[in-house]
Amino acid sequence: MSEVVRAEMVANVAEVDVKVGDRVPAGSALVLLESMKMEIPVLCELGGTVTEIHVVPGDVIQEGDVIAVLE
Repeated sequence: MSEVVRAEMVANVAEVDVKVGDRVPAGSALVLLESMKMEIPVLCELGGTVTEIHVVPGDVIQEGDVIAVLE
């Protein structure tokens, strides 16, 4: 079963902490977002293997944009 991780707000991508192929446990930070001078880690809920990453540092993402996909 896939887990699609989506942005919950408009933000800048500050860091991408994983790469395709990484195995991550539930609750792991995948990326760090910046919005209104706050840093917000984006966590996976289920864990698994990262199969896709749709952002790079410096991207501006919108609410609902896909950040990553895990299997």
